[in-house]
Amino acid sequence: MRRPGEILLVSTYELGHQPHGLALPRAFLERAGFAPACLDLAVEPLDPARVAAARLVALSVPMHTALRLGLEAAARVRALNPAAAIAFHGLYAPLHADLLLAAGAVAVLGGECEEELVALAAALEGGADLARFVQRGGDAAPRARLDFPVPSRAGLPALSRYARLAAADGTLQVAGYAEATRGCKHLCRHCPIPPVYRGRFVAVPVETVVEDVARQVALGAAHVTFGDPDFLNGPTHALRVARAVHARFPALTFDFTAKVSHLVAHAGAVAELARLGAVFVTSAVESLSERVLAALDKGHDRAAALAAFRACAAAGVPLRPTLVPFTPWGTLDDLVDLLDVLDAEGMLPNLDPVQLSIRLLIPPGSLLERAPGIAFEGLDAAALTWRWRHPDPRMDALQPRIAAEVEAGAARDAPPLETIARVRALVLAAAGLPHRHVRVLAPDQRRVPRLTESWFC
Repeated sequence: MRRPGEILLVSTYELGHQPHGLALPRAFLERAGFAPACLDLAVEPLDPARVAAARLVALSVPMHTALRLGLEAAARVRALNPAAAIAFHGLYAPLHADLLLAAGAVAVLGGECEEELVALAAALEGGADLARFVQRGGDAAPRARLDFPVPSRAGLPALSRYARLAAADGTLQVAGYAEATRGCKHLCRHCPIPPVYRGRFVAVPVETVVEDVARQVALGAAHVTFGDPDFLNGPTHALRVARAVHARFPALTFDFTAKVSHLVAHAGAVAELARLGAVFVTSAVESLSERVLAALDKGHDRAAALAAFRACAAAGVPLRPTLVPFTPWGTLDDLVDLLDVLDAEGMLPNLDPVQLSIRLLIPPGSLLERAPGIAFEGLDAAALTWRWRHPDPRMDALQPRIAAEVEAGAARDAPPLETIARVRALVLAAAGLPHRHVRVLAPDQRRVPRLTESWFC
């Protein structure tokens, strides 16, 4: 197991970032004396030679899209190397343990899984029983604090092959990725994190984060995404990290993700983060409907969401929202209202068009499985989600039309506001309302910074 390539770490998709789900497990394994190879199927083809050499293939599944692609990759691995042991690790693995075992996995790990991955490699090396390496749901909750090494990124595909920062002046900057914390102390019902972390989060030492960033700057990064589920779960830690990074790399910019309630409660921290190089923040606004926000247990209301938009704008850190416009509780009137309010607040330029097409995913194990008022229609095994029907047929008819419009806009590289205007026309037509004009930026106007790959699950 210790010869180079006998362990193969595979990533399928990490939102356009160089995979942390390869770099961090690799560092743990290397520290223990193993020599894993890596493969990122988002930017490189499945290599039959690397698969054939592997005794253990570990697939990273931190999100829904990665899980679907990971199952496809596992089937190809099994065909190329039937003798290889297959493991899945990441947030979505323990939620789908039975499915993954049926697909041929011998191990399913989630949460703080890296030491368990090292133990799995040692168990395979020694011929030990592997039963303890199957975790389900809350069984994957972190039990002990890990000693984090610096992620091992040498030899991974170049940062230039991944999503870039589209800066306000229109230039594209090479972007890296780091994590200062893992897990989350909140329990939003539609999120995959609560069933695994159960309201806990773990801080990564400041010096470890800074060194990871430094190595990526050496590889060409001019910007870094802090991909923590919520960078402000520990605002003091977040500021320590940002101050240390800024002290070492004053020209480096960054973005982060934070909960609406944290952006409002820690407005002073957000303002300091802006001074330290933050150029935008992603936040799971999800909806402006009080009914939807309550159903999702988001921990914020409409007023707080609008306050967060304004506070971030005042601090100079534009808020880029994620949305879930299509839920069992949202109405067509809610969608009309959402677009009207974002327009009135001048926030449409902050919006990625794909966010207007998102339909709620309810995977097996989700806290929403027991939510009242959802018309479930069975499990879609291929899509790894429960099917549900909206009480208003217009909403179920509208969502695929919006998705097609967004896809068409992306294919022709249309300005985001142009696509949003087209989507808004579809929404107004579905509601029987007259068309309303959306202002589109002239080519020479400054734009809200963003990554070239949109945030979604």
